[in-house]
Amino acid sequence: MHAWLCDNPVGVDALTWKELPTPTPSAGEVLVEIHAASLNFPDLLIVQNKYQMKPALPFVPGSEYAGVVQAIGAGVTHLKVGQPVACLSGTGGFATHTLAPAALCMPLPAGFPMVDAAAFIMIYATSHHALVDRAQLKAGETVLILGAAGGVGTSAIQIAKACGARVIAAASSDDKCALCTSIGADATINYTSSNLRETVKTLTAGKGPDVIYDPVGGDYSEQAFRSIGWRGRYLVVGFAAGPIPSLPLNLALLKGASIVGVFWGDFAKREPKANAAMMAELAQWYGQGKIKPVIDRTMPMAELKAAFAHMGSRGVKGKLVMVN
Repeated sequence: MHAWLCDNPVGVDALTWKELPTPTPSAGEVLVEIHAASLNFPDLLIVQNKYQMKPALPFVPGSEYAGVVQAIGAGVTHLKVGQPVACLSGTGGFATHTLAPAALCMPLPAGFPMVDAAAFIMIYATSHHALVDRAQLKAGETVLILGAAGGVGTSAIQIAKACGARVIAAASSDDKCALCTSIGADATINYTSSNLRETVKTLTAGKGPDVIYDPVGGDYSEQAFRSIGWRGRYLVVGFAAGPIPSLPLNLALLKGASIVGVFWGDFAKREPKANAAMMAELAQWYGQGKIKPVIDRTMPMAELKAAFAHMGSRGVKGKLVMVN
């Protein structure tokens, strides 16, 4: 097998593509032949030693992938050799093979393409947990989505529409706004050429959005929070822009608003039954055509460094997926 190895977490340039022995699964594990693996923002943070999870060195990055089970360890009963699966295990994905915890493998129904499967779990689980569980989004409410053309942003548009909400999608270019419209957004804002707060006010007739979905952080968070409606819910999803914003808490008081943290990874660990039910609903929605990952492009696994550079250019619309 081959894998991208991180033995010094100082950034993407330190990764090396190496031949390694193909491992044998231990109890509770499966060996997966990887067909596709998607890039997520934590994949960049983890090789920079900036992510909350710090795996022992050396490690293979790549949190999310899809492939076919090649071997099964003791005690694994719900999977079999030859079965297609998707997995989000935190590491191991940027390789030709990996050992995956069997409990984290999602069996794929017939007709679920590997590229879609590799780009599915993280973004849709995050957005469903955020909008349906944490925000308790209701049909007819208005959602403002920041970074709406990215992976989690596009998934949030689709899930909000599946819930019957009105979606205002904010992105950084006209092309990205056009993509958001094509997957269901009711209105868009190019926040590099428009005043975010004033445009939101106009689009909501002064009421403000009921829910704000923010995976970006940085300079636009306070503008967005100042636009929130009465009893609004501000979802803190992530900080793709880098800086962690400081929100004036008096605004929460004045608007009767809630600042709601979204940490799907811990939710999945602490509430596994609720998470399993959510994943089953998401798989059903995919089968019904309500949701489908937006794929910016696929690239060969050996071109991982170029893929990271493309992701860093902020030109990505949807998800980047590496393929073997």
